[in-house]
Amino acid sequence: MSTAAPPEPPSSTPRASHAERASSFGAGADDYRAVRPSYPDAAIDWMLPAGACHVLDLAAGTGKLTEKLVARGLHVTAVEPSDGMRAQLKDAVPGAHVLPGTAERIPLEDGSVDAVLVAQAWHWFDVATAVPEIARVLRPGGRLGVVWNVRDHTVDWVERFTEIIHRGDSLEPVHRTPQLDGVDESFTPLEHATFDWADHLPAASLRTLAATRSHLLTLPPAERDELLDAVDHLAATHPALAGLTEVDLPYRAECWRADRTDRAVDE
Repeated sequence: MSTAAPPEPPSSTPRASHAERASSFGAGADDYRAVRPSYPDAAIDWMLPAGACHVLDLAAGTGKLTEKLVARGLHVTAVEPSDGMRAQLKDAVPGAHVLPGTAERIPLEDGSVDAVLVAQAWHWFDVATAVPEIARVLRPGGRLGVVWNVRDHTVDWVERFTEIIHRGDSLEPVHRTPQLDGVDESFTPLEHATFDWADHLPAASLRTLAATRSHLLTLPPAERDELLDAVDHLAATHPALAGLTEVDLPYRAECWRADRTDRAVDE
């Protein structure tokens, strides 16, 4: 039985801009909340500084990380620019203090938080503005933590799934080392750690998961449907997926952390 997905059709459709893609998630916020993965506890443990009380979840989306922080008994402020995503967040995580805002204009006072965590969002920031703004709201000794869930492409079906959902994608891979050097000198050198884990989800949700990507959200409907149909084809025919009602999607949580020094205060 062939597991090859339907070939990619040629397209001359102009692709959405970076800004259009960054603002696209509100339209699919309910699906995003339903199927996007959370983050492993070990990764969160590694990013949080000892004794943290007030944590900012920056670009919090629908609250996938926020809810894990609130469950720890932390005082959590979640800042999210999208009205649609923020509405999902408020409903899903009533224990968080939810505010509109961006990484470039954080609606908090100077030195008011012990940690700023950024999950799956750093690539949308204007780092030249966002990094000094993050430093501003962190107390001296506070910590910046950045995490991406990266699918494990050593698994064949995962590699094929990734190929489908990035067909025609104009953005390069985003899970790189966050840029701090040369932007703001208020941070210690970055540290990096990787945590392997898997998200358990219905096999039918692979289509929905694909549909929450900014690349697909901004495609014309016919092109989007062709890619989503290719995901369905993969789920129905790949030997590792065919006949399954639930699957484990393996990830690596790629994490970075850096602490804020006293330099910004001294200056």
